[in-house]
Amino acid sequence: MQNPTPHYRLLRAALSLLMVLALAFAVGCNRETREDERGAEELYAEAQRALNARNYTAAIEAYRQLTIRFPFGRHAEQAQLDMAYAMFRANQPERALTTLDRFIRTYPTHPNVDYAWYLKGVIHYEQAMGFLRRLFPDQVVDRDQQSARRAFSDFRELIQRHPESRYVADARQRMVFLRNIMAEYEISVGEYYFRRGAYVAALNRARFTIENFPGAPANVDALELMERTFRRMELTELAVDTRQVLEYNFADLMDDEQREGLLRRLWPFD
Repeated sequence: MQNPTPHYRLLRAALSLLMVLALAFAVGCNRETREDERGAEELYAEAQRALNARNYTAAIEAYRQLTIRFPFGRHAEQAQLDMAYAMFRANQPERALTTLDRFIRTYPTHPNVDYAWYLKGVIHYEQAMGFLRRLFPDQVVDRDQQSARRAFSDFRELIQRHPESRYVADARQRMVFLRNIMAEYEISVGEYYFRRGAYVAALNRARFTIENFPGAPANVDALELMERTFRRMELTELAVDTRQVLEYNFADLMDDEQREGLLRRLWPFD
């Protein structure tokens, strides 16, 4: 028998390579097919295990696969909420907020939509405050006020839409703190204007605080700022009237130590 020509040997090698590749492709397809046979419940359980293990990256991917392959049904709906939480814990707040907004638009009557509003508020709250806020509460006024306003709005939506929700109590507590912080911020800006002689702007900040943050301890500072500003503007009668309002309504908080004690009682997360 004659030896095969070089051309024939090359052709036989190419055919062998194609057979190997075809076999590998078939094995891969069989593996994918077996994986695709997993149902929604199995995928959800896998995602939950990753979430409980704090493997947020794996949890996010598992939830994502679930919502893609099984876009309808209770597991897919709950997976969006759980995925948003995993994104939040994975320091992906914008992705989490986008997922929550989509959930609220798609399932406005879902039994757990109250949690979506609550988690939105918590994410904005953490954006505004940050971890250092818990260690150094006196630095809170310098944080992002836009996120604080968004958090306040989210919690308010939760309370108005779902007053019976189990998250309402915590949301109210956070709102009190946010209100106090936003009021303190307005006064700090008013003091800035006062030091620079922009007295009308200082008065506007003080009035805005009183009108928009009733009950906040900063209302005492707002009235004191108004009194000092009126005196600088030589509006003595208005200054006297403001002082009377201050003493009549906040006599128990005129002492700095008592006011500091009140602020610490209002701090909800010791």
